[in-house]
Amino acid sequence: MIRVITISREFGSGGSEVARILAQRLGWKLIDDPLVAEIAQRADVSPDLARRYDECVDPWFHRMFKALWHGGYEGVVSRGELNAFDADAMAELWTRVIRESAELGQCVIVGRGAQCLLQSRKDVFHVSVFAEMEDRVRNLRGPLRRHVPPDADPRALAEESDQRRASYVRRYFGEDWKDYHLYHMVINSAVGFEAAATAILLAAGLTARQPAQPST
Repeated sequence: MIRVITISREFGSGGSEVARILAQRLGWKLIDDPLVAEIAQRADVSPDLARRYDECVDPWFHRMFKALWHGGYEGVVSRGELNAFDADAMAELWTRVIRESAELGQCVIVGRGAQCLLQSRKDVFHVSVFAEMEDRVRNLRGPLRRHVPPDADPRALAEESDQRRASYVRRYFGEDWKDYHLYHMVINSAVGFEAAATAILLAAGLTARQPAQPST
């Protein structure tokens, strides 16, 4: 019996929207961006700082200094600087949240390498949501425009975000996020967010508690 769904998504594909629809229909908890504030509280840092390090990798020089410190080169940088909250700390917190959520079940988890972290669990259904770049740009200029800063180019933002997410999965899980062997289902969101959610429910063998919303 499937108790968890993970959603990996290209930026602008609407994967987070599909996840939200799934969680709403199933009556499950959504593990996505809104949870960053709760994670920040756990870490005793500001939500803005947590968002800055969400689903990203620290710059190489930061990782080098940390490695030098742990190797004994104490004079390179101060202990306070190295103990500061960073992408490694954020990734570790997400790992805990994802594992705890999977144990509880009845949740839809978006990104953060959940498809890798929970790969061995038989009660998890893994989905990758993608779309052609033109469709993604159209989404980012339309229904997903809240995700794009006013002065940002949607295409460049989508490409940069994809690279960041790929680096995150490669660094923390040693996997290629586009490796289809990680997923039970790969779906093009061009079919529509509601339709994609319906297809995922059917493929996972799940029954919605809430009816689908009519298309507009």
